[in-house]
Amino acid sequence: MKTIVSHLLLVWITACSAFAQATYFTDILGKEFKQATIVQPGDYEGSVTCTVIRKTTAEKSTKAVLYVHGFNDYFFQEEMGERFLKEGYNFYAVDLRKYGRSWLAHQKFNNVRDLSEYFADIDTALSIIHNEGNTKVLLMGHSLGGLVVSMYADANSGKERFDAVLLNSPLFALEFKSGLKKTALPLMIKRAEKRPETLIDLGLNPLYGESLHKDFRGEWSYSLGFKPLIAPPVNFGWLRAVNIGQEKLAQGLQINKPVLVLHAAKSIDEKKWSDVMFSGDAILNVSEVARQAQNIVGQYSIQSVPGGMHDLVLSRKPVREEVYSTIFNWAKRAIK
Repeated sequence: MKTIVSHLLLVWITACSAFAQATYFTDILGKEFKQATIVQPGDYEGSVTCTVIRKTTAEKSTKAVLYVHGFNDYFFQEEMGERFLKEGYNFYAVDLRKYGRSWLAHQKFNNVRDLSEYFADIDTALSIIHNEGNTKVLLMGHSLGGLVVSMYADANSGKERFDAVLLNSPLFALEFKSGLKKTALPLMIKRAEKRPETLIDLGLNPLYGESLHKDFRGEWSYSLGFKPLIAPPVNFGWLRAVNIGQEKLAQGLQINKPVLVLHAAKSIDEKKWSDVMFSGDAILNVSEVARQAQNIVGQYSIQSVPGGMHDLVLSRKPVREEVYSTIFNWAKRAIK
């Protein structure tokens, strides 16, 4: 029996070690960003991968940040990466399964049935980060990634491999077109148990994409294949997964490390283009985000950002300078 247990332990250690290794190639961003594709165990759609993106500081550092993107998204925020590097953080991001660099042709884009499916991708990225000599880690999530990171922190209470949590406009409340408000939600979630692939349009504001991309009215360059202007329909399975995550938050998520929740100061809902799109969150109800954030059990701070957009680090330059100042002042206190 002792021999069998020893053998199983060796197999487990070998498997963990394998996941902690990464072979990097030049990333699509160039400029010394590298990417590594990690093959994960398959799921209900077949084979699965995630992608770890990395850029290290010029001088050796043992601090790192891991960034987890949002819905209809992937990592492209090169400026954000450079700001963390300037502050002495080795920068890492993960393109979650079925997003961006990790999407495979047989998969439905963004598909998920339980947000805990993403935990393996975060586990893998954190293993790589620690294996590469980092001892202090800031875990950062935006929008859907913010909800996932919060759930991950709760699930890993007492065995954290991170030292602080930063949430950029976390998806703590769903918003729908007026015709899809709360009355329809329970029915769709119920149907998701047997028909998770049924599609539904969330009705997200298409002007948000225009406010970001440089080919329209924004200042950022990114792949419209990975992050289209109009988000593709989600399925009932996705809707149910997010709803379950938000219900867990409402019941209280235990996060034992310092948490900073940042959100825009106001929500906006423009029907046609105006520069108001640059002044608020066009995706979330920020009042509801702030209210639900108070269900975090632990040491947290909630701050609104005047003039902030949904992805705060993509706001107008004066605003994002304030965002970075807030982040790094907090991080100096939170990560010892």
